[in-house]
Amino acid sequence: MKNILSLWQFWAVLSAVFAALTAIFAKIGIEKINSDFATFIRTVVILIVLGIILFATNQYQSLKTVSQKSLVFLVLSGIATGGSWICYFRALKIGNASQVAPIDKLSVVLVAVFGVAFLGERLSTAEWIGIFLIASGAVVIALKL
Repeated sequence: MKNILSLWQFWAVLSAVFAALTAIFAKIGIEKINSDFATFIRTVVILIVLGIILFATNQYQSLKTVSQKSLVFLVLSGIATGGSWICYFRALKIGNASQVAPIDKLSVVLVAVFGVAFLGERLSTAEWIGIFLIASGAVVIALKL
């Protein structure tokens, strides 16, 4: 039997739990402050925590060991993450967490579509049905149909 820490499913479920907590904690936290400033505070906390983890586990590495291609795409990913967080916090500021989060999770659908379009990934008919169901479910929850 594999160690649970080596299973991607374990980490994916934890990611979902933390993402759910992020929405709840953020909705409470942004109640009386600007959403962009809230995003800034969140980002500083993430930098500190990740720095501690990298150094405590001896995983820090020199930027010289990162290829140019990796660096470019990680910078683009960081810009996209920042954009996502700014939009997410603004949406949470003015909307209900129970409606904002499902629309945000349409990213799952977009990742599948972008994976097919840009990475050459292939999805089976069953997987496309699953993607359609995720999209439909997110819309139904967000619109409270």
